[in-house]
Amino acid sequence: MDTTVVLLCCLAALVLYVLSSLFLLRNPQILHTRKHLAFSARNIAHRGGAGERIENTIEAYTHAVAVGADMLELDCHMTKDGQVVVSHDENLSRQTGNDVMISSLNVQELPLYKERLEVTFNTGHYSTGEDRKFVLLEDVFKTFPTIPINIEVKVEDDKLIEKVASLVRTYGRDAITVWATESNDLLFKCRKQNSAMPYMFTLRRGLMLLLFFYTGLLPFIPLRENLLQFYLPRVFNRKYIPDETFLRNRLVILFIEMLTMRKALFQHLVKRGIEVQLFVCNEDSDIEAAFAVGATGVMTDYPSLLSDWLRKHPNIPPSSVIKAQNP
Repeated sequence: MDTTVVLLCCLAALVLYVLSSLFLLRNPQILHTRKHLAFSARNIAHRGGAGERIENTIEAYTHAVAVGADMLELDCHMTKDGQVVVSHDENLSRQTGNDVMISSLNVQELPLYKERLEVTFNTGHYSTGEDRKFVLLEDVFKTFPTIPINIEVKVEDDKLIEKVASLVRTYGRDAITVWATESNDLLFKCRKQNSAMPYMFTLRRGLMLLLFFYTGLLPFIPLRENLLQFYLPRVFNRKYIPDETFLRNRLVILFIEMLTMRKALFQHLVKRGIEVQLFVCNEDSDIEAAFAVGATGVMTDYPSLLSDWLRKHPNIPPSSVIKAQNP
């Protein structure tokens, strides 16, 4: 076959691939059945609203729900006597001033939170509250039986994962409780214990998602996940100072923002029934930026601030409405 003919055939195939990829990116329902989560959430209280009450306390959760939070975000660890405690850190130094691991204490031995606790994603600002007690995950389930909850698993602890999965089943929360972890291996273990719970993209799967998007393969790829959760990069080094040195470089953050904050990507995921939640947004400008780029929900330490912003911007529809408009 003539070289020119071969080149023309290759060019035609490439053009056909690009056009079909772009068309299916905008119309994913042609190849994929849209997912249907049992909930949608625009206002997600990060650590229960860590800027308005002491993080991860019943007082924080109660306040967050009262001011309009649709969903709670939290982390869990296990005590020495096998109780699942809600806490972001396994080491209690930051939260209590005691350099001790949760796993080395019985639940009754847990110290109180500090009277004033710095808000991680609002450097230099502190929260206070009357409630300074650590809370059991079971008590959160009992107190908020219908509120969706995002549970992040950070540690390799099979007993912890098994206990969390069991509690979710016991309280009939499978459809409204999310497995969240950056680790593929941890997510595998989580889903092995309870596969009925919705779950997020891990770090590796998130990188694959970007690869699929930029190569044009995404419209053709089945996606198992129910939620995409990611940082809003613009909060780095302004509201949040990361531990990793390379993330303190302005050019690195700019590159991450340009690479990940793609409205076409987010719109495609939403049309496939996947929630897009960006965090942690603690100022009006960050909330606006998150919704402008296509987020269906925002995680915040200030749920009342986000509720006020949503009231002032009634044209931001719930994610369920967004999906309905793009069947």
